[in-house]
Amino acid sequence: MAALTIATGTGNWFSALALGVTLLKCLLIPTYHSTDFEVHRNWLAITHSLPISQWYYEATSEWTLDYPPFFAWFEYILSHVAKYFDQEMLNVHNLNYSSSRTLLFQRFSVIFMDVLFVYAVRECCKCIDGKKVGKELTEKPKFILSVLLLWNFGLLIVDHIHFQYNGFLFGLMLLSIARLFQNQLPQVFSRLFPFKRGLCHAYWAPNFWALYNALDKVLSVIGLKLKFLDPNNIPKASMTSGLVQQFQHTVLPSVTPLATLICTLIAILPSIFCLWFKPQGPRGFLRCLTLCALSSFMFGWHVHEKAILLAILPMSLLSVGKAGDASIFLILTTTGHYSLFPLLFTAPELPIKILLMLLFTIYSISSLKTLFRKEKPLFNWMETFYLLGLGPLEVCCEFVFPFTSWKVKYPFIPLLLTSVYCAVGITYAWFKLYVSVLIDSAIGKTKKQ
Repeated sequence: MAALTIATGTGNWFSALALGVTLLKCLLIPTYHSTDFEVHRNWLAITHSLPISQWYYEATSEWTLDYPPFFAWFEYILSHVAKYFDQEMLNVHNLNYSSSRTLLFQRFSVIFMDVLFVYAVRECCKCIDGKKVGKELTEKPKFILSVLLLWNFGLLIVDHIHFQYNGFLFGLMLLSIARLFQNQLPQVFSRLFPFKRGLCHAYWAPNFWALYNALDKVLSVIGLKLKFLDPNNIPKASMTSGLVQQFQHTVLPSVTPLATLICTLIAILPSIFCLWFKPQGPRGFLRCLTLCALSSFMFGWHVHEKAILLAILPMSLLSVGKAGDASIFLILTTTGHYSLFPLLFTAPELPIKILLMLLFTIYSISSLKTLFRKEKPLFNWMETFYLLGLGPLEVCCEFVFPFTSWKVKYPFIPLLLTSVYCAVGITYAWFKLYVSVLIDSAIGKTKKQ
């Protein structure tokens, strides 16, 4: 608070926020990291040790280079800095190598690359109008937006605990949005579909297919109990095994990549038509962009849970503009962030993830309520009841289930409950945003007439 007070007086509050989150990232350096840490170390070794012609053929490690060439060159550049920290990390045959210097280098490389994200957030803040200017710094839309983006809980745990390089990539996305608002550059997205990995990831992303899978599982259990189904005809590849694989549904029709593509296109097209035939400026484009990202998350093939950030971060820009968008943002971000909890499954990170999410969520709700205090409440009773339900769900999954006899027999239940519960909230936020876009589009047409 003292630093913020000083920054307020000098007009450098944005720098104070950026510096504060950077210090927090440094404190997270010793925490748990996933297999993605070894994945990126191996890519450093491949791009540094081998000629370009062998980058996409090298297979000593199971973590082969499978990202586009842009990212391969990014790893190549990093590798020439990495050699000054620990040359051994650049040996292709040093599988699972993780010295203290390697840890420091890789963690700090993520932190350093976040400079682009910080710059992009600053540019986005320049696009926010000053109509809702509060007397206090903490009530200003630019300040609230800066906190929502710089201190985003999901991005903190995915990049700086779990370990990835999403920050600078999302920085490019936000920078493109900022440039669009400044009438300079259009935003372009493309998606990859890993068809052979199955409909869902090991932990179901909380989308439509999680609800579809759960319904199929419930129907199969009922069918077996009532002897409507033959146990010998139940597919062996279980969708609740936690493995990345293709599987067949038991009762409901099995889903193909083509089916997910059609569903995604059907979900996206109405928002695109609204944007094309009833354009509403940069804000209309941003809402369409958010809906496209969220629709792809909802209906895409083999969607990862981390992809929810593609919708949460752009939605942050909308949240400080209108109360309706703020309400949708709070439901989406709270549910979406909680759905990332299974990524950090080790005990030491439990208090960290709970504390960080509580701080971010409490700030998000309180600041946006203050910003729109003259308008109707951001939540109705049903939405409030649903969001409060995340508390008992966390207690059940983290503190009750591990001590039950089901832990050994049904280890996937906590993931199943988390995925399905969060899928309900995210589906609701998607539907509510869609209705809002269609209504605004219809109102805009009526005004023109």
